[in-house]
Amino acid sequence: MPKLLGVGVIGCGNISAAYMRLSPLFRGFEMRACADINPDAATARAQEFGLRADTIEDLLSADDIDIIVNLTIPAAHFGVSKQILNSGKNVYSEKPFVLSAAEGLELAELAKAKGLRIGSAPDTFLGGAHQLARNLVDTGAIGKVTSGTCHVMGHGMEHWHPNPDFFFQPGGGPILDLGPYYISNLVQLVGPVRRVAALASIPTAERTITSQPRSGEKIPVEIPTTIHALLEFHNGATITLGASWDVWKHGHAPMELYGEKGSLFVPDPNFFSGTVRLSQGEDFTKNDPTWDHPFSITNEKHPKGDVANYRAAGLADMALAISENRPHRCSLELALHVVEVMTAILESGEKGCFVTMQTRSKRPEALGPEEARSLLA
Repeated sequence: MPKLLGVGVIGCGNISAAYMRLSPLFRGFEMRACADINPDAATARAQEFGLRADTIEDLLSADDIDIIVNLTIPAAHFGVSKQILNSGKNVYSEKPFVLSAAEGLELAELAKAKGLRIGSAPDTFLGGAHQLARNLVDTGAIGKVTSGTCHVMGHGMEHWHPNPDFFFQPGGGPILDLGPYYISNLVQLVGPVRRVAALASIPTAERTITSQPRSGEKIPVEIPTTIHALLEFHNGATITLGASWDVWKHGHAPMELYGEKGSLFVPDPNFFSGTVRLSQGEDFTKNDPTWDHPFSITNEKHPKGDVANYRAAGLADMALAISENRPHRCSLELALHVVEVMTAILESGEKGCFVTMQTRSKRPEALGPEEARSLLA
């Protein structure tokens, strides 16, 4: 029986509720405590989910905590993860893992020196829909992937988020905020990226908040919010990625992969579930492939309809991997490569040149139905 690892959370904002609510679905770890720079936020979350509210210092030194989940704002991820490692605990970070490859490499060296693990969201690529797509790619249903498209476009977060400022500051923007979902899924489906090129712009220099409680306030936009990128993969595939917070409506599919034998429609990688469509010459709407994957089962309502949400699957896989002495799927290697791809896209948009990757991640192990069931309590 694998050891039950104790988990604590630093950062008790919006996303913490999802981790705390969904953690009981999984085995291998137990959520025990939380902390926040705002003690009231930690107390509120602790009371809501039956956890212990600690100070950050107490959580870092707690004997019953083996992994700390870093749910702070992106700009704080590096510093907080470094604190966690220096305290002798494993780290699982919300995306983006860090804001530069240099930061990631520094954490990698520290983790190696201390014999600790680093994992990072997103784990949505472990969802049933994306693992079905992975199975279709791996079994040659579309042949070698040669090209594709990805689009993640909307009109920003100032319409719904109570404090949207950080989305438009360094560390924010559609590439660093939503890019991890798309690029992680591309890497697990196609493999590592070799080089990128991009065009980037700031179409609107100032945003007006329309959400409560700050409706009417104006915030400056400090980072590109419309990016058109071209990704060249080591296998030779070239994939276009469009990411924007300046688009009211569009008709593009979230992700399509084109192979030597067919085409594959992949649903939004921000979610675990969705319809996968395969064409080997016929229309996309006929004979959609399905399989019995537990992370395809819908369990939450969302404005887009019923969805499958298994956030913390990556954390569970990491906890069990530590106990079983095997690699975990939401790995440091993958997260670091994704960060380098994203920051290279932004660098290319700024400088107008191709940027070649220095990191090269292996594709994470596939998570088939039986492997997924083994993560569940």
